[in-house]
Amino acid sequence: MGKVIAMANQKGGVGKTTTAINLGASLAALEHKILVIDADPQANATSGLGLDTKNIKTSIYECLIEGTNPRDILLDTEIEGMQLLPSHIDLVGAEIEMLNMPNREKMLKQVVSKVKDDYDIVLIDCSPSLGLLTVNALTAADSVIIPVQCEYFALEGLGKLLNTIKIIQNRLNPDLVIEGFLLTMYDARLRLANQVVEEVRKHFQDMVFETIVQRNIKLSEAPSFGKPALLYDANSRGTVNYLNLARELLQKNNMTRIPNEEKILE
Repeated sequence: MGKVIAMANQKGGVGKTTTAINLGASLAALEHKILVIDADPQANATSGLGLDTKNIKTSIYECLIEGTNPRDILLDTEIEGMQLLPSHIDLVGAEIEMLNMPNREKMLKQVVSKVKDDYDIVLIDCSPSLGLLTVNALTAADSVIIPVQCEYFALEGLGKLLNTIKIIQNRLNPDLVIEGFLLTMYDARLRLANQVVEEVRKHFQDMVFETIVQRNIKLSEAPSFGKPALLYDANSRGTVNYLNLARELLQKNNMTRIPNEEKILE
């Protein structure tokens, strides 16, 4: 049975989509079967994996609103073993349409339940808000990864997110746990970045991943070429960071297996 992990933080630009794409690619390279669900109307995970959103006729929107079977619209990516449930700008309207539906907070859970057993890990890329779509993602998930950028105001808004997680644990999904806080956009040369790392580790202790994602130009460039960093530049620092994160995540969940290293760098 696949583990479902949401990437959530209502702040934009903290690395949610970058993490969904690159962690997914790294886990697939380590020979695990991965599904990335793009639950963000901006559809950045969809375009970041090389798919033209203008050509997508059926997306997660139809699964949520019209009951389309997600299995019928799954797309293959360039990474063997990783598939995508795409998003579309139509998803913007989904929150309003879902308001009057029964079980409106559990609609994504129903979609995910149809496919999760086909994968080792399902990653959900959330929108930068705490709206109904993010509530749906957290209700459907087993755990949540919270990316935190190593910049000023990093901890601002985290209290609100943690409060939302607590409400969801109490009312909708008692089994939801925090997988970990992931420090992103780290620049070792900046005193501020080091202070943020120190502060986050002090606050959240062993809930913070050991792996830190460093600022990396290849990681920033890769989405414009529609590729994970692993395919764009296999030797880049960003690729190494996300492979390390994948290994740490697998170890934490007792899912490690000995991969074929040659295959990873093919």
